[in-house]
Amino acid sequence: MGNNVAKQIILELLNIIDVKVNGNNPWDITIHNENFYSRVFYQGALGLGESYMDEWWDCKRIDMFIDRIERAQLDIKLQLPLSLKLKYFFYQFINLQTKRRSREVAEKHYDLGNLLFKVMLDKNMLYSCGYWKDAKNLEEAQLAKLDLICQKLHLRPGERLLDIGCGWGGLSAYAATHYGVSVVGVTISKRQQEYASELCKSLPVQILLCDYRDIQDSYDKIVSVGMFEHVGHLNYLAYMKKIESLLKAKGLFLLHTIGNNYTLYFVNEWTSKYIFPNGNLPSITQIANTLEKRFIMEDWQNLGSHYDPTLMSWYENFVQHWPELKSSYDEQFYRMWTYYLLSSAGSFRARTMQVWQIVLSKEGVEGGYVSSR
Repeated sequence: MGNNVAKQIILELLNIIDVKVNGNNPWDITIHNENFYSRVFYQGALGLGESYMDEWWDCKRIDMFIDRIERAQLDIKLQLPLSLKLKYFFYQFINLQTKRRSREVAEKHYDLGNLLFKVMLDKNMLYSCGYWKDAKNLEEAQLAKLDLICQKLHLRPGERLLDIGCGWGGLSAYAATHYGVSVVGVTISKRQQEYASELCKSLPVQILLCDYRDIQDSYDKIVSVGMFEHVGHLNYLAYMKKIESLLKAKGLFLLHTIGNNYTLYFVNEWTSKYIFPNGNLPSITQIANTLEKRFIMEDWQNLGSHYDPTLMSWYENFVQHWPELKSSYDEQFYRMWTYYLLSSAGSFRARTMQVWQIVLSKEGVEGGYVSSR
């Protein structure tokens, strides 16, 4: 198919969502390379993201542009090439999150450099959705999220908490400081482990560099924030079995994860290639199937709409601090990171992705579970 036909199809799709080429609205796009149309037609999300990185197009508000694409489900209207359909089909049967492959996301993303995340995130270095119910800024939203999690876990002084995917140690430090618990934090990122260990050195917190499959011992409470997205659908059952084996009989487990509205076995090609290698977002069905005969679901809250302001705050911080970052990263990285943050914000604004906090018990909370909001 020639570029002219591809252009006609893409322009028709853009017309559906009221996006004009070289228009005046903030969500309109400016095309710098006419090959943009065939690249997007044949490569879908990968072509759209890579062509932005290569400066083939621009948009004043990528978040608004992606919001319109997602709400109209243009990815469904634009039929994928057979090669991509076959690839996505086989993802159902390929385990992209083995122990060896699980290291890839740490090396490619979380080990990009602590300075990048330090200037972009809040002071506690929390790289997950904030809780904006009463918050006026990112700091307040992330502190509210930390306290919400601790309250939902019904943490009590002297308890032992396992923090799977502890990141830079913000939640572990907060729980130990404000709720009097001892914490074992686990990460597969060496840079995160080094930072978190230093942060928590005066607290009853131990930060381990290991895979979740290698965790031992037993815990009163377990929490996992923003890590389940890297587990992979073929490992969901093994993950829940591991949690079951680590959690004491009367304990609680809180799972905080991004989720899909329906079952998929892949993230889009651009995100997988440039941001989160081998990532996979769960659906409600996939999670529920792993809980049967294993856990009682005590509470399930959707925080999906809270990720939009979180991502926009990260983007503002990133742009503000770019002058001190650009000696370590090139202009293509700037465009890649801009596209990542703003396209993600647009997707959550369109509600095509969710954020769930799920509280689970093994035996059921006596008298009934009381949740915080």
